[in-house]
Amino acid sequence: MIPLSRTQLALFFILLCPVNIIGLWWAVGSPLVMDPNSICRKTKRLAGKQAELCQSQPEIVNEVAKGAKLGVRECQYQFRFRRWNCTSQNKYFGKILQQDIRETAFVYAITAAGVTHAVTQACSMGELLQCGCEATRSRAPPRPTTGTGADSVKWEWGGCGDDVEFGYEKSKQFMDAKRKKGKSDIRTLIDLHNNEAGRLAVRNYMRTECKCHGLSGSCTLRTCWKKMPHFREVGDRLLERFNGAFKVMGGNDGKTLIPVGQNIKPPDKQDLIYSAESPDFCLPNRKTGSLGTRGRVCNSTAMDVSGCDLLCCERGYRDETVVFEENCLCRFHWCCVVQCKKCSVRKELSLCS
Repeated sequence: MIPLSRTQLALFFILLCPVNIIGLWWAVGSPLVMDPNSICRKTKRLAGKQAELCQSQPEIVNEVAKGAKLGVRECQYQFRFRRWNCTSQNKYFGKILQQDIRETAFVYAITAAGVTHAVTQACSMGELLQCGCEATRSRAPPRPTTGTGADSVKWEWGGCGDDVEFGYEKSKQFMDAKRKKGKSDIRTLIDLHNNEAGRLAVRNYMRTECKCHGLSGSCTLRTCWKKMPHFREVGDRLLERFNGAFKVMGGNDGKTLIPVGQNIKPPDKQDLIYSAESPDFCLPNRKTGSLGTRGRVCNSTAMDVSGCDLLCCERGYRDETVVFEENCLCRFHWCCVVQCKKCSVRKELSLCS
């Protein structure tokens, strides 16, 4: 197990530290610190660009924290049916970060993507003074739409496009902790690669949105702008990369990564990479960060990772009937209240033994 460097410890301390467990940088069970002044005041281990950002632009640090929370929340959604479900339980999450397994690669990538997304979104919403909508003057003129004469539609760049380059740079500045010269190692190269893969999952998949202008609903002119993909799309895309992640080893020069196995193409910038095999996560193990799967809800009819056979590690499962309350018979009352009744619902659950 490779220990985290001081910069990495400080980074995750800032991104994932709850208010009441300030001393444990790995504790992510409580809400994230959202006050940038608290983050910067209580963290003295930052240096270089991170410390500069903390001191000169604390409002951006606020968005960095929101982005980290967004990333962890998406991680928990994407892994909700897997043996490791991206638990945010205190030291267990920290143990995952100290390894170099596929799950760690996903955490780094989705967090870097979350920071990129949150900072960019704050720019578009006018919440940061340092940025705003994307500048379209430098963008190449749009291609004309197909058609001739009355059938063709003219359009131009306009509106409020997302300035993803600003979010990308701030994520890179904060997530890619600088290493001392000569201290580069395989873990550093892998972490930086996965950070970049996360950012590219946002930047490389911008979509074009347009709005029509014209008399009587006609579309004689369209104004178009670039928007980021929804973050769920980013999570889905990174999960695909997780499933096809590359195992690598360090080259002799200490500066390159080589894929393990014969006839395997080198990973590209958007691939996730790792260097150690994951534990099976079947049983509780503090050293590996595994909580085990006992008591987890599984799907007795599914054949995928959510199925009881795989999720319960072939230990079997038991069926239980659970009664819980949920809102029902909701009605809207003018104005503007929705009132609901409470209904008891019985549900059959399959739980891992």
